[in-house]
Amino acid sequence: MGHRKHSQPRRGSLAYLPRARAKSMEARIRTWPKFEGDQPKLQGYAGFKAACMRIASIDDREKTPNFGKQLVSLGTIVVTPPMTIIGIRGYSKDRYGLDSAFDIYAKDLPKELSRLFTTKHDEKGLEKAEKSLGKINDLFAIVSVTPSHIGLEQKKPYVFEVAVKGGDIKTQFAFLKDLLGKEVKIDQVFQKGAEVDVAAITKGKGFEGPIARWGVKKKQHKSRKSVRALGTLGPISPATIMYTVPRAGQRGFHQRIQYNNRIMIMGNSTSEEYKINPSGGFKHFGVVKGDYIILRGSIPGTYRRLVKLRTPERPKLSKINQPKVLEIML
Repeated sequence: MGHRKHSQPRRGSLAYLPRARAKSMEARIRTWPKFEGDQPKLQGYAGFKAACMRIASIDDREKTPNFGKQLVSLGTIVVTPPMTIIGIRGYSKDRYGLDSAFDIYAKDLPKELSRLFTTKHDEKGLEKAEKSLGKINDLFAIVSVTPSHIGLEQKKPYVFEVAVKGGDIKTQFAFLKDLLGKEVKIDQVFQKGAEVDVAAITKGKGFEGPIARWGVKKKQHKSRKSVRALGTLGPISPATIMYTVPRAGQRGFHQRIQYNNRIMIMGNSTSEEYKINPSGGFKHFGVVKGDYIILRGSIPGTYRRLVKLRTPERPKLSKINQPKVLEIML
């Protein structure tokens, strides 16, 4: 490349192409981990990113240099309002993939759902679905989460699917049938000290050039015309620009999944064990109301944005230990 004596590795990863704006404010989870337990269990939950803080804790990771020592790490507060199980969806499998076989909705649905869709309750739907379980491969819970329940302005709820794993199809259906129309809390799905995968839409940065978007190197200050532009867009033949060439465009507002964030604290705003609300509430969010969790590390997205939590796809912990949190610092 010009005067360069040695080859240079490309800048930026091609694994995330296209780097375009996400189609929705809600992240999609396409893969659910396997669960070999005998009892059925929901594999996901949802919350809203509230704020960041520092956590002082004792490092309980064995075979590490800091084992048993005090660590101060970043923590992210995720407010987790109750999740309502509004329906059950069954999928059958053919040579083309999974197809929706039935949808069953609860009798008394929350009023906020009328802002999204209207459904008719089929009284014989559960009986028909139970008879067709022999053809069903996967069962999902249709759940809703309403932002206004935690003090946010949005009244329209988020509706999505959460996988149910463990046991056979009949026990999974009985498990969902018992939860239909009821609310589920965070401590019924995850436990303190466990790891979760976090799916969200990242912060939007707008239109950016190749320096910020891909991390390419600036040219020398005496370059012709431009310094923050690429030196070349490719060879003269073929006379086309390949997709691998770093170009300007959208940066941020992409869907990302972050693996293995550990739940350090699981509590309620009314509890006196941890007082997390500063006077006047958190900037850009307000006062945390109801149930919440604090995850170690940072997570994708900006404040008030929907965050989906999933049972870890690539778990690192062989056993779940209760974290020893000494102090939280706002």
